[in-house]
Amino acid sequence: MLDWVEYHDELMGRIGEVGKLSPDTLKGYQTLSGAGAKTGRLDAKTRELIALAVAVTTRCDGCIAVHSKAALKQGATREEISEALGVAVALNAGAALVYSGRVLDALDEQEEK
Repeated sequence: MLDWVEYHDELMGRIGEVGKLSPDTLKGYQTLSGAGAKTGRLDAKTRELIALAVAVTTRCDGCIAVHSKAALKQGATREEISEALGVAVALNAGAALVYSGRVLDALDEQEEK
């Protein structure tokens, strides 16, 4: 099993290296990442719950490491996180269902030719 604390720390070090090599890339990411916080429409905990659901759907271990720590810091409970993850699971299932229709479209077109 992955040591998430160690992975988080290593990840932050590597991101720091990227920031030294390409500071504008890191600044651009930080601008995007912080944009939602400036509006005040969603609180930090809600943004972290969304981030965790997206991290699951995009299969991003680094995102999971960063945003699980941040969600806990913002007071998210295991139950709230689990509910957000349930949305991610449902969305992935929904996406698979939608794309199943695309397979049928491809079959229809290929059978006609």
